[in-house]
Amino acid sequence: MKFVGDRYLRKEDPRLLTGRGRYVGDIALPRMLHAVLLRSPHAHARIVRVDADRARAHPGVVDVVTFADLGAAGRGLPIVPPHADLRGRNFAALAGDRVRFVGEPVAAIVAENRYAAEDARELVEVEYEPLASAQTLEAGAPAVHDDIADNLAGRVTLTRGDVEAALRAAPRVASLELRIGRGGGQPMETRGLVADWNPALEQLTVWASSQVPHQIRQFVGELLDLAPHQVRVIAPDVGGGFGAKLIVYPEDVLIPFLARRLARPVRWLEDRLEHMLAATQEREQRHEVTIGFDDAGRLVALRDHFVHDTGAYTPRGLVVPLLTASMLTGPYRIPAVESSFDSRYTHRVPVTPYRGAGQPQAVFVIERVLDLVARETGRDRAEVRLANLVRAEDMPWDTGLPNYRGSGHVILDSGDPPSVVRRALESARYEALGAEAAAARARGRLVGVGVAAYVELTGVGPFESARVRVDPAGRITAFSGVSTQGQGLETTLAQVAADELGVTPADVTVVTGDTAGVEHGVGSFASRAAVVGGNAVALAAREVSAKARLLAARALGCAEADLEQAGAAFADRRRPERRVSFADLSRLAGAATAALGVEPGLESTRVFQPTDITYSFGAQVALVELDPLSACVRILGFWIGHDSGRLINPLVVEGQLQGAVALGIGSALLEEIRYDESGQLLAGTYMDYLLPTATDVPTMVIDHLETLSPLNPLGLKGVGESGALPVPAVLASAIEDAVGPRGGRVTRMPLGPARLLELLPPSLAEALDRG
Repeated sequence: MKFVGDRYLRKEDPRLLTGRGRYVGDIALPRMLHAVLLRSPHAHARIVRVDADRARAHPGVVDVVTFADLGAAGRGLPIVPPHADLRGRNFAALAGDRVRFVGEPVAAIVAENRYAAEDARELVEVEYEPLASAQTLEAGAPAVHDDIADNLAGRVTLTRGDVEAALRAAPRVASLELRIGRGGGQPMETRGLVADWNPALEQLTVWASSQVPHQIRQFVGELLDLAPHQVRVIAPDVGGGFGAKLIVYPEDVLIPFLARRLARPVRWLEDRLEHMLAATQEREQRHEVTIGFDDAGRLVALRDHFVHDTGAYTPRGLVVPLLTASMLTGPYRIPAVESSFDSRYTHRVPVTPYRGAGQPQAVFVIERVLDLVARETGRDRAEVRLANLVRAEDMPWDTGLPNYRGSGHVILDSGDPPSVVRRALESARYEALGAEAAAARARGRLVGVGVAAYVELTGVGPFESARVRVDPAGRITAFSGVSTQGQGLETTLAQVAADELGVTPADVTVVTGDTAGVEHGVGSFASRAAVVGGNAVALAAREVSAKARLLAARALGCAEADLEQAGAAFADRRRPERRVSFADLSRLAGAATAALGVEPGLESTRVFQPTDITYSFGAQVALVELDPLSACVRILGFWIGHDSGRLINPLVVEGQLQGAVALGIGSALLEEIRYDESGQLLAGTYMDYLLPTATDVPTMVIDHLETLSPLNPLGLKGVGESGALPVPAVLASAIEDAVGPRGGRVTRMPLGPARLLELLPPSLAEALDRG
């Protein structure tokens, strides 16, 4: 039986759903200390003096550490990836002479328990000299870094063709301005670390709620001057990430520093307010778009310039705006394109990738453009999209724009976008749905239909590694460099290994997020874990299987062609009573000699290095109703067409899509991180920052089309972020349809109640005002 493609129930769910998951907060070690952080109350201020004497004298307090205590560990964290146009600046484990956003850590207080640490935090006296802060993207704002007076972190232009000439020659030209607000990942488990220094072995063990444990090992090693073998980082069960746990934060270096300094285990757990204050965020951009098109609604030129808010530091360089710029064309054929941006520093939390990573902004822009073209030409919105889509016979399709890594162009590797869109339209009964919405509007209800298509960048390199091992007891373990954050990796990687080894997923234990499991790893982000990690597991398991067959043939004295496998055992088909198990073969391999022709151990470590990026594709259709009295949007129906290559487990894929759509609904209608003019956070609780609940998320109809990617042995494409990308666009399209031609146009996200009311037709708005 093959398990790839099977709707196999998630192996990890019984453990997680019965409270047997093991998170950082569950790690308890003898003599463990507890750390809390004192954070800046100012968006921009000079630190004049820090006096921690009273805090140090507080009962239970073991240490109070400021920047002056860090020594070489106080260097700025590395920036990844570098970029030639980046004027990068990164934070250190603690702020030095200046703070640059509300929430930046200034001091660490370590005590025998958290209560004492929190009490002592109130006793640390910090004298600040407040300074004017940059809270806008306009030129002339106060400098965030003294040596970058214009706050420009980077300026990049990507082009295909002669856009100026194409716009001059276009039969029609239009323009629009679009804005997207800030949001951020809200994992159920906030960030946290436990660090333990063993002075006898001079080894550091770190448990981290992180998407990138290998990168934490690298940064901790560099800043604390430790060799890789002296640092082991374990990401145990991780309760969600969504990008908020993608970077290496100051705390990831600070807590290991404290553990070594004090020679005792130290735990730090972020509370929810800290997460809202200091975990990295995303999305804020302001776009100015000009398009050229013909009377048939075909795009001939597109120019987009946007300003990107990168916050106070650039731990992930220019990744987010580069993704927006490079993915701007989506699944559409546009002969001439110019996509440029200014990435500007502000005195706000740094911006790093959040689920979708710059791509929801790109989808919002191009889909708003297509709705505008449909309106200008009087054509149906779906018709305009179908007229511009890349076709199956065009694949692989080179968009002509460099990808965000600078390793080549954005080249859509495979797929049939028109088929996916048509199937989504058919699933939704698009024409009938439109007629029903029109009939509802005739009766006075604000009901509308929206449609949007998208491309998602997935499966990025540079590599991922895996080790598959059969031990002398016959246990099969697959170690992977990717880490789980609740997305079902234990199950999907076990399905891949099981198929290669001829066993069942239940026979395979998957270990992720442990730097002791595999030497090299990259992590879980950019919808890459199953694509790159899954192929690494397949290669390693395939090699173990081949080794097992060779050893079995030797042990049974037969040819490999005469072997018959039944689960974790082989028999000679001519003499089926003669059998050897995986356990037998592991013991045999453990004593391997050169004459046996294999290396010791029934195991293999393989690295998969994709030659290029894979791209998923999809479309969404939504039916919504806007209630003018409550200014709320109710989603009445939601349909998804999707192609993410071969499906390892359709259940897991559908769960990923459903969760991502829920996140997209939050981004479109509810979630926005706002600051006042002095940089104070205005949304520090879930009373102010609204997350979607079960009543906001509709039942979804999902249709799969499987077009195998030619870029990896399993034919996989990623899916983790796909569902989130087009939700703001499809809801914008549906809401505009609901308010009709006399209503307003959606030019910014998210759409809170006040903005929704601004969209109402004047006659209805006046009637509401009259009561």
